[in-house]
Parts: sequence; C-alpha cells; structure tokens
Amino acid sequence: MDWSFQLYSARNTEIGEALKIISRAGFTQVEAYGDNFVDADGFRDALKTNGLSVPSMHINLGPLRDSHDAMLARAKEFSVSHIVCPYLDVDERPESAAEWSALAQELSVLAKPWIDDGFTFAWHNHDFEFQALSDGTVPMQVILDEATDIQWEIDVAWIVRAAADPMPWIEKYGSRISAVHLKDIAPVGECSDEDGWADFGHGTVDWKAAMPALLKTGAALYAVEHDNPNDLERFAQRSIASARQFA
Repeated sequence: MDWSFQLYSARNTEIGEALKIISRAGFTQVEAYGDNFVDADGFRDALKTNGLSVPSMHINLGPLRDSHDAMLARAKEFSVSHIVCPYLDVDERPESAAEWSALAQELSVLAKPWIDDGFTFAWHNHDFEFQALSDGTVPMQVILDEATDIQWEIDVAWIVRAAADPMPWIEKYGSRISAVHLKDIAPVGECSDEDGWADFGHGTVDWKAAMPALLKTGAALYAVEHDNPNDLERFAQRSIASARQFA
C-alpha cells in the first residue's frame, strides 16, 4: 500500500526539507493544504525531486465557495484526485440542527462540479461534529445522512477525543469512507509539548480493532498525521513503520 503524509504535520519545517524527511521515511504520497501552494513552482519541484505525488488536498470552505476555478486549476496542475473540505473555524460552525442541515445541502452543491469533473469530494471530521446539540442531534450524522453524494475522510483520533466510539461509525458508514487519517493520542499526562498527540501506533487509540474495519471500507487513501510533532523525522519514521504492520 502507498501510505500518504498530511503536510499539516510538517508545517513547522521548511517544505523542501520536510519533503526530504517524508520521502526518506518511505512515503510516496502527501496530502497538501493551502499553505503548501504559496510557492507552487517550488513545491512542485520539491515533490518531483523527492519522488512524491499529491493524490489529495484540503481546501477550506471559503475557497470552495469563492475560488472554484482557481482551486480546480491547482488540483489539475498537481494531479490531485481527492478534494477534502477539512475544517470549520469556531465562528463558522452551525449551532442548530437546521443550520447543520443547511451546511450539508451547501456541501452537496459545492461538491457537484468536482464530482462531475471526476474528483472525489469528502468531508474531514474533527471532534466538534460528534458533540451532540441540545436536541441530541449529532452534526456528523447530519452531514453524512443529508449530503449523500459526498464522501468521508475519517479521523479516528478526533472521534475518540470527542469521547465517541469510532467503531459503530465505521460499520454504518464504511461505504462512504474514501480516506483515513492515521493519528494517535498520547496517554493522559504524556506528550504535553505535542498537545497530547502521539506518533501513529504509539498511543492509546485501539488501532488493532479500527484498522481491520477500515481496510474493509472503500478507503483508497491512508494519511498519517500529527497535529504538533516536536520531531518530524521521528514521527514520520515511527508512523510509517506502524502503518506497515497493518497492510
């Protein structure tokens, strides 16, 4: 399997050096996000030098709404096939079931031109989508049940951080999972300088249960991620070693 690397994990390292570290660890793919394209020519050259492809990229809601043509051109330039809407700032997050339903409908509208053009379009979760509203509505369920034409880039660790069980979600929505973020949570009290995250396979997430279930879904892309690693090379090397134990 070709393992991918979410470049947000490397945001504190100069991109050329980061790609060297990622390639040296054994990765062949990366998942890009907006900042990676500030110097698009330099990014493209560094990818080529290090033998890395970009099958997926994160695009925030604002550019998806306002800059479709530019984002489409960028995706095609880098041979991206998988588009992910990754996050909502606090002031963007709906506060009611009706507002989440409206967002789901908007996501379907935003996804349509991408899907029509042959791309996969997915939503990436954090913890807030699993925090029930006052009426018991779970936002992630609204997105998946109402935006039925989009896929899901599942982040298992964020589900666990929301105090939810990822296994029923994987079982129910496995056919919608197009990509997986492989991220881990440190034991309580450890890795405080890394915001409580751990290298993939070195934390408390039950990957022995989750990975076999995920590998049975339609996911075509598996990207390791760490939101704040203090040693990029350590994280890259240990995470791909853990990933290789599963497939």
